[in-house]
Amino acid sequence: MKIKVIKKDYHRNGISGTGFSVVIFKTQGDPETKGKRMISIVFPNAGDCAVFDLDELAKENIEFANGNSWRGDYFEPELRKALQE
Repeated sequence: MKIKVIKKDYHRNGISGTGFSVVIFKTQGDPETKGKRMISIVFPNAGDCAVFDLDELAKENIEFANGNSWRGDYFEPELRKALQE
C-alpha cells in the first residue's frame, strides 16, 4: 500500500499514558481506497494501529463495518516507515 503523508505528529498522551503518532495521509494505488484522506493512530507496539477515513469522521461516522472501518495492518508498514523518515 502506497501512501502520501500530508502531516504527522507525535503525542505523548499526558504524563503517564502510552505515546502515539498521528498521521494524515492520502492513499495511492489501491482501487478501494485510492485518493482517500485518511488518519491513523500508531502506537509503539507492532500491530497497534488504527485507521479512519477523514471525510467519514467529518460526518461523525465512527461505526465499524459501515463505511469507516479499515485494516490498520494493511497500512501499518508504510505508516511506520513514514514515521521514521
